[in-house]
Amino acid sequence: MRRPKPVRHAALVALLLPLLALPSAHAAEIVVRVAGIAEPHGMIGCALFRSPEGFPMDTAPARQQWLKADAAGVACRFPDVPAGRHAVSVVHDVNGNRRADTNLVGQPTEQWGVSNGVRPTLRAPRFDEAAFAVADAAGEVVVDVKVAK
Repeated sequence: MRRPKPVRHAALVALLLPLLALPSAHAAEIVVRVAGIAEPHGMIGCALFRSPEGFPMDTAPARQQWLKADAAGVACRFPDVPAGRHAVSVVHDVNGNRRADTNLVGQPTEQWGVSNGVRPTLRAPRFDEAAFAVADAAGEVVVDVKVAK
């Protein structure tokens, strides 16, 4: 019976594994500056979408970040964002359930906003209306979102 050769690649794998964790040279950091926060309590939820799936209210497919609300504004940071089209939705979650509450007809009852300042009156904003481009090696991309009811 033949004995297996000792694993000689273990040292190589141990050296290369940390390199896989490094951010791509082509990735950007998206900074979402949120203004218009009416009340200094609750949480601000920022969601970064790469596709129309779930936009703007179903944040499950999006990268999310939650920060304590501050009337002076908050900044959500999303590192290592690849090039492409992205859109942001923001909610001021006053009651702590980590979602945008709505009334019986589906209109938000908490403050919200999306990138590009899109605010249709009788429907939710669409991804293509709120989308912005992130280029290769874009560095820091700042997105200003003003929340309102």
